[in-house]
Amino acid sequence: MKILMIRRAEQFSPNAVENDRAILEAVALRLSSRGHQVTQVDETLLASSLAADKPDFIFSMARLPESLRLLQTSGIKVVNAPQGVSQCSRRHVQSLMASLHIPYPAGEGPHGYWLKRADAAAQTADDVVYVPDLQALASAEAAMRARGIRDYLVSPHVEGDLVKFYGVSTTGFFRYYYPTDDGLSKFGLEQLNGQAHHYPFSAADLQTKAEALAAAVGLQIYGGDMIVTNDGSWYMIDFNDWPSFSRCREEAAEAIARLI
Repeated sequence: MKILMIRRAEQFSPNAVENDRAILEAVALRLSSRGHQVTQVDETLLASSLAADKPDFIFSMARLPESLRLLQTSGIKVVNAPQGVSQCSRRHVQSLMASLHIPYPAGEGPHGYWLKRADAAAQTADDVVYVPDLQALASAEAAMRARGIRDYLVSPHVEGDLVKFYGVSTTGFFRYYYPTDDGLSKFGLEQLNGQAHHYPFSAADLQTKAEALAAAVGLQIYGGDMIVTNDGSWYMIDFNDWPSFSRCREEAAEAIARLI
């Protein structure tokens, strides 16, 4: 096949440009070794690339609205599907979590609050903000509105182990990690929960619910974050298309190549 691989615009890879490109390169290497003709392009050049030569398959990390519209009308099979990426806003994902009975933080915040941009993925450190109380929350909301962001979500901070998970649907690939174990971080916010205690929880339950959510959103390649409390219960706090898989890149690349 002729496979076009689309690199994500750098604004959607805050402090992770190299890691996001590395997973794309790892998948490209495996596809090339299988005999496919692989071309890579920045999503800002997608229109001219499609006009010059139509591929048989598109492997996309694109997030710009104009890129997603172009992919949706291309008539070409795309992973992740642009419809799914479009539906991966925090507000829509949270509504799906409620309908699927996936636990997420709600209610009062005796340990503080999180203010998160809800209309798009985080692009700067100011798009995901922790505040210790309601007074600080009001100031943070005003600052977000001043930046022109009107769609945001507020959730209580939950104390417990922060866990990052990664999946590739239909391949059996699912992994989870504790970021405070290795220190890898985009903005350093993981340290607010302190060093992980590795509280026991049901990994099988997490995988089942994560895959159900991915299917509801319309994603095949996904990642997210959760908090595990000291009694073994857990709360999903983030879900997104195309993580960098930096902790399991080679395994993930092989699973994604098999998926394609």
